[in-house]
Amino acid sequence: MSKKIFIVAIILLIISCKKEENIFEWETIEVTATAYNSLAYQTSSNPHITAFGDSLKPGLKYIAVSRDLLSLGLKHNTQVKIEGFDGIYLVKDKMNKRWKNRIDIYMGTDVKAAKKWGRQKVTITYRVEVKPEIKD
Repeated sequence: MSKKIFIVAIILLIISCKKEENIFEWETIEVTATAYNSLAYQTSSNPHITAFGDSLKPGLKYIAVSRDLLSLGLKHNTQVKIEGFDGIYLVKDKMNKRWKNRIDIYMGTDVKAAKKWGRQKVTITYRVEVKPEIKD
């Protein structure tokens, strides 16, 4: 009996994974990337809270995006891969309205690392939801 339950569980897992592959796709764009820290002089009087209301913690892989990128699908909690960096970053903050086609990579309180990064053009790949086609 337990063997049958295991097989059914595996089949359900495979089906659920396939559904997710059909719901999302990855888009790629080139942006200007800078870096920021959770320090009051760089952000606001409460530097650990993002414009979306999330709490920043050093060591986590977060980015802020310019507001024009929100309409391209880079909205709150979007998964992002950044050229030259390992892992997946999450969109957790919005930048000032003056910035366009730009991301800001969160580097905790490591000001030296942020300054060393500076400003660079990078390619990012981000996950967007695919709208299902409506068939007549």
